[in-house]
Amino acid sequence: MTRVSKLVPEFVKLAPPELEEGVLYVSMIYGSAVHKCCCGCGDKVVTPFSPTDWKLTFDGETVSLYPSIGNWSFKCRSHYWIHENRIEWAPQWSQKQVETGRAQDRRAKLGFFAARRDQAEAAPVSAAQEHVKAPGLWDGMKTWLSRKLQKHLSKS
Repeated sequence: MTRVSKLVPEFVKLAPPELEEGVLYVSMIYGSAVHKCCCGCGDKVVTPFSPTDWKLTFDGETVSLYPSIGNWSFKCRSHYWIHENRIEWAPQWSQKQVETGRAQDRRAKLGFFAARRDQAEAAPVSAAQEHVKAPGLWDGMKTWLSRKLQKHLSKS
């Protein structure tokens, strides 16, 4: 197994079925990046972009991913950063650190989506929306009667 020291970004719609070593396939359409694990084990690493997952920075030449990539479910348990196309190796985490990190991720996701839900529920009603109301029974009857009357008058 040979460690990779650099990943070259390739912007694609879809990652190919066979990943090339040393290439970071970036799909903006699917909001994710895919590459072979940089330790050389060959496992496929998927990093989805979202406010609660990874963030991609592209400066026109290089890419960086934040936060680090910890492949805790892989046999290799590699841990690294992708910074300006370079691989910066990070210390391995203990199982306790992994569990703590996963719990923090879950809390962050729950907090993010709860805040979004609360924000949507508390969104101010615009003046235009305030005056719009669902038609009631009487409104429906008036419309029906009006149409009937117009038909009757048009026959006369």
